[in-house]
Amino acid sequence: MKRILVTGGAGFIGSAVVRHIINETADSVVVVDKLTYAGNLASLAPVADNPRFAFEKVDIVDRAELDRVFTTWRPDIVMHLAAESHVDRSIDGPAAFIETNIIGTYTLLEAARAWWSSLDASGKARFRFHHISTDEVYGDLHSSEDFFTETTAYAPSSPYSASKAGSDHLVRAWHRTYGLPTLVTNCSNNYGPYHFPEKLIPLMILNGLAGKPLPVYGDGQQIRDWLYVEDHACALYQVATQGAIGETWNIGGHNERKNIDVVTTICDLLEELVPQKPQGVVQYQDLITWVADRPGHDLRYAIDASKIERELGWRPQESFESGIRKTVLWYLQNRSWWQQVLDGSYQGERLGLQS
Repeated sequence: MKRILVTGGAGFIGSAVVRHIINETADSVVVVDKLTYAGNLASLAPVADNPRFAFEKVDIVDRAELDRVFTTWRPDIVMHLAAESHVDRSIDGPAAFIETNIIGTYTLLEAARAWWSSLDASGKARFRFHHISTDEVYGDLHSSEDFFTETTAYAPSSPYSASKAGSDHLVRAWHRTYGLPTLVTNCSNNYGPYHFPEKLIPLMILNGLAGKPLPVYGDGQQIRDWLYVEDHACALYQVATQGAIGETWNIGGHNERKNIDVVTTICDLLEELVPQKPQGVVQYQDLITWVADRPGHDLRYAIDASKIERELGWRPQESFESGIRKTVLWYLQNRSWWQQVLDGSYQGERLGLQS
């Protein structure tokens, strides 16, 4: 049995990783999260009472607290998911992204290195630092024939993706310079249960249910590869526990869709599942509203995930059709979770208008 420290474990992807580890393995988990607006302990409620689960409210820029966590919990593996992650918010306020994604990653790396250096030979051999990143570090693709591979050059477009690119480089440098046993993964767009509603899919679902506009940026032709979050959690655990040290894996869902097609698919599902519409709404698609595009909006992301399939045997289990249906149903069945989110600081307003 391994003890895994998951930073950002109260967030969307992090909580899916924690639920996967507790429900599907014999390992134990220590979550480190400072509980920003996107961190939600309710996302961990299904496993919070498990004796293999522990939670520490800690900011990853706090070195003293990180040292305490490492000494107290003695992790075998670090899965680093703590990050500011919303592109539009990075346009409005890039400082938080530099602080958490770059300085926070540096601080965590140094705390992990100090802990790793203190271990005996067998402890050093067991220890792993897995950094979870995004395909947005690669910029965008202009040819329908191209895919991001693990060797694609970095060309980040937003403050968010630039901060994640910087953190990726730090992790690789700590492996090459200090020998810290690191692994890196870059994933495509995630979706699924417990997703904070500033992101496209949950925002469309909840706005549709409320009879609010469904804002589509630009012409809606931007293409993303969509990855069901529970598939991603399974892949991340496989990389963290089985992947070769020093390697990078791209994780994708094989589900490229135009943004406008994602929105119309959600509208069609709402027509089927919630035919009793909000007052004044004839069809959910009538709520689609074209808005000014995001500054520096990348056109297309597409992942070549053949390496992780070949080396670790992972493939996504959900198609976009099955995953999006599960997602819409989850939001319909878990109103209390998202209602608490909407009652807080975020009310579905447009972010990232500054240029």
